[in-house]
Amino acid sequence: MTRTSQLWLAAPSRFAQFSRTRARLATAVLALLLIACLTSLAAPAPPAAGTGTESPADDQRDIILYETIVDAMRHGAAYYPTAAEELRTGNYPLRPFITMRMPALAMVQAHVPHAAVLALLYTLVLAVALAWHARFRDALSGWPSQAVAMTLLAGGLMAFVQADLWAFHELWAGLFIALSLALRRPGRWIEAAAAGLLAALIRETAVLYLAVMALAAWRDGDRRETLGWGVVVAILAVALIAHAFAVARVVSPLDPASPGWSGMLGIGFFVNAISVATALSLAPAWLAALVAGLSLFGWAAWRDPLALRMLFTLAAYAAMLALAARSDTFYWVLLIAPAFLVGLVFVPDGLRDLLASALDRRRVRVQRIEQ
Repeated sequence: MTRTSQLWLAAPSRFAQFSRTRARLATAVLALLLIACLTSLAAPAPPAAGTGTESPADDQRDIILYETIVDAMRHGAAYYPTAAEELRTGNYPLRPFITMRMPALAMVQAHVPHAAVLALLYTLVLAVALAWHARFRDALSGWPSQAVAMTLLAGGLMAFVQADLWAFHELWAGLFIALSLALRRPGRWIEAAAAGLLAALIRETAVLYLAVMALAAWRDGDRRETLGWGVVVAILAVALIAHAFAVARVVSPLDPASPGWSGMLGIGFFVNAISVATALSLAPAWLAALVAGLSLFGWAAWRDPLALRMLFTLAAYAAMLALAARSDTFYWVLLIAPAFLVGLVFVPDGLRDLLASALDRRRVRVQRIEQ
């Protein structure tokens, strides 16, 4: 079944040409997704800030840690000895080596004035907004829907414009991932790969995004792009090996080790984390859960290669948070937060087309006429 009129999309949604059977199966999957998101009501929540029994310094101890390291480097200290000492002082784990951040972001921040760091942050936010606005002009049919999309993007960028988070690695990495996704177009991937590499050099957990993009390029049959993303992963691997050797020189066997990454907190924890990181924090918990599920559905509805890459990226990080994250590592969700809510702009067309296909009772009759 095909419909030619769209509500907000410039072209029919992915579900417009679904058969009745496929549409009903997709409707069932959507219902299961919404139910899974509602498990957030019983799932662990990220640690609350400002409970009244803790000081602001306790609430933002990770941020203060990174700020202290950068400040010491501005006064001539070397990164690795300084980072190791500050981690010990704060009773943070130092083993394995990935518990210590790679030095790229701190080195840049230490060699420019603080005002320039904030200028760089806000310039990156603006670049993300402009890049996604360019994609909205192609995907959406008019200025009202484009305005809604930009509002949703702003809702995902709430945490990223907070000046006191400038030292947080996930903040920068998440912006570069969002920029990479918006820049990638069929036949144009070099800029996207470069932004993805920057994200991974800031926070190595962005390797999951690199893997998704490499697999998507391979699925599309683009050998050059697949090779390009493979090269990016290889560069990151070299950087991580060098980082591991550098960390080994300043860490002793007596330093504490990480408790591991096998939280198994479930999909509900992912929903709670994305709610805290975006404008969903302003909504009641049950509504935020349903909206989060609908946003994922919206990305599935947009019939564009970018939408599938975004959906697979969101699914990959949702799985990582559900299976591996601990309650105190909820900030991993910042890697995908910027454009998460934009999926809602595709929901009206997608939901209308899906339900129309699922409820379609027409029968196609084929008649053979011989002359």
